[in-house]
Amino acid sequence: GIGEIIGGSEREADYDKLVTRMNELGLDKEEYDFYLDLRKYGTVTHSGFGLGFERMIMYLTGVSNIRDVIPFPRTVGTC
Repeated sequence: GIGEIIGGSEREADYDKLVTRMNELGLDKEEYDFYLDLRKYGTVTHSGFGLGFERMIMYLTGVSNIRDVIPFPRTVGTC
């Protein structure tokens, strides 16, 4: 296999659930006022994803090692 190619998540759209979870985690709601306002005054259910470019190239080219498709390695000792 080539590992994880894509990761995704769905955003919490329920204002009350979001505030409850923020309280559980001890987050300062004032720092997230802009985000909470979006939820308080209406939003739609939405989600997003992140695509690993190097893993996509591995899949498309059939290369077996990700190190062979990374143009600028960001591994320990090379940064």
